[in-house]
Amino acid sequence: MLTPAAAPLPYLVFDFDSTFTQVEGLDELADIALAGQPNQAEVVAQIRALTDRGMSGEIGLQDSLRQRLALLGAHRRHLAPLVARLQGKVSASIERNGDFFRQFADRIYVVSSGFREFIEPVVAAFGIAPEHVLANTFTFDAAGHITGCDAGNVLSQDGGKIRQLVLLDLAGPVYVLGDGYTDYQIREAGLADKFFAYTENVARPRVVAQADEVLPTFDEFLYQLKLPMTLSYPKNRIKVLLLENPDARAAELFRQEGYQVEEVKGGLDEDELMARIEGVSLLGIRSKTQVTARVLAAANRLIGIGAFCIGTNQIDLPEAMRRGVAVFNAPFSNTRSVVELTLGEIIVLSRRIPEKNPKMHRGAWDKSAGGAFEIRGKKLGIVGYGNIGSQLSVVAEAVGMQVLYFDRAEKLQLGNATKCRTLNELLEQADIVTLHIDGRPENENFVGEAEFARMKPGALFINNARGHVVSVPALAAALRSGHLGGAAVDVFPHEPKTNAEAFESELRGLPNVLLTPHIGGSTAEAQRNIAEFVPERLMQYINTGNTQQSVNFPNIELPAQAAHRLIHVHANVPGVLADINNVLAAHHVNILGQYLKTNEAIGYVITDIDKEYNQEVIQALRDVEHTIKFRVLY
Repeated sequence: MLTPAAAPLPYLVFDFDSTFTQVEGLDELADIALAGQPNQAEVVAQIRALTDRGMSGEIGLQDSLRQRLALLGAHRRHLAPLVARLQGKVSASIERNGDFFRQFADRIYVVSSGFREFIEPVVAAFGIAPEHVLANTFTFDAAGHITGCDAGNVLSQDGGKIRQLVLLDLAGPVYVLGDGYTDYQIREAGLADKFFAYTENVARPRVVAQADEVLPTFDEFLYQLKLPMTLSYPKNRIKVLLLENPDARAAELFRQEGYQVEEVKGGLDEDELMARIEGVSLLGIRSKTQVTARVLAAANRLIGIGAFCIGTNQIDLPEAMRRGVAVFNAPFSNTRSVVELTLGEIIVLSRRIPEKNPKMHRGAWDKSAGGAFEIRGKKLGIVGYGNIGSQLSVVAEAVGMQVLYFDRAEKLQLGNATKCRTLNELLEQADIVTLHIDGRPENENFVGEAEFARMKPGALFINNARGHVVSVPALAAALRSGHLGGAAVDVFPHEPKTNAEAFESELRGLPNVLLTPHIGGSTAEAQRNIAEFVPERLMQYINTGNTQQSVNFPNIELPAQAAHRLIHVHANVPGVLADINNVLAAHHVNILGQYLKTNEAIGYVITDIDKEYNQEVIQALRDVEHTIKFRVLY
């Protein structure tokens, strides 16, 4: 555990509104006091506008305060619900580091133009004594209505914080943390050694421009000063790079957690990604971006990769594993969407819609039943009986189809599906063949000229799996010859990186061929599910070390963390666990729990230890032979 520096901690002067709490106290009081009144929204908006103008320095504090109090219409009875609301609105990183405030309460002052009546009970939970709260006080009439503030209090006046610091006369360095221009003025007057613009809740450009340092969170302040903190590393320093435009919910979740997020709408080629990957801790991609060994070698801070899709063949998984980079995907999130697309394609192809629809748009009326059939009673051959294939099996049976399936792995059939022992057995019987296999290299050209020749004349073929698992020239030839009655293809060996690039394929212009731009999982529901599932897995890994559902790391589901947690990734060779425990024993560190899992290449050890230990043990663990990655979670 980090220990306080030998030199005394500087005096810390905190603003309250939008710094210690996420909100402005008077704004919240107005919201409570005016509840149910027809002009509530209008008056609250006026008060908030006055707050912003006062905090950014556009108008004087005294003028801002006077105008807000005149609009307020509040009563003493509104203060208790206000305090309760503010207690639930303490800034997240301050709440997280409550122990720091309690440990150093004698060096902390809250100096605010807000009001003692609601500030004091909120900060008391953090060990800050009433005499360390310097704020305004309300005045009331005989009926308990708030009439204004104590005009004799220096904090009710312009320049009040400056005068208050003069009166405090603190002996030693003073650091001011706040979001308002009046906080900067303390530094400007020479009464503080540093001004930190606190932007966790609100960032005012004029205030930020004057700051010595900008603090996205209080964790960052503690990290810079090497002070005790709850987190092992400020989340605002963790960079996330999201490519290929995943649903906006993904970036939203990462930002809510406090991470830096950069978004790139399209995919990047190898050289482009190598140029952008330096300093990135978490990378999010879809199917177009290739994460190669060269990219991983350039990724100096990469901890995890999230594939916002099912497949992971675009990632060099063994190399990621060797470099201690955990990879997560979304194996179930878009299953239903792909199943529904496939069922729709089966019906559309069976009715020859891809031919008839463009004719209608050209004004041609081609009403005929030639080549069109119902799908009821037809044999559907599903190649790959995983999450998608098995669910498609159930849906297809529900509309009256007979289901055959083939999978190299032993899979239990659902409903009345019939297992085929070989691929050829399935191809020779099926009226419609649909692929749902993964994109591993050995599956390249899994279906080619020989496989198409095995299929029944007039059969339909669907590929919603991966582009390279089908020989496109062989498919085009089978369609031109009339051997196949039609095809639907959603995935291609070479796909445009962005919507601005042209799509080229031998399949363009062929009759009864339905081409879609890799939209199997492109539904609002699927993209939302993926955008929540993948970030959750990555953040669990960052926050707790949990590797459950990683595709390249040993899977460990960990209990809740009650101590400091050491995360150690190493080459899977004998003796490393013993070396780790020897280091801990030599430094007299008590182990509270330990979890180990290995695969063919790496070992993953999680050790929970007592919070008190010498920092030399951390370097000793980093120096253990065969270490790939090491980090500490507080």
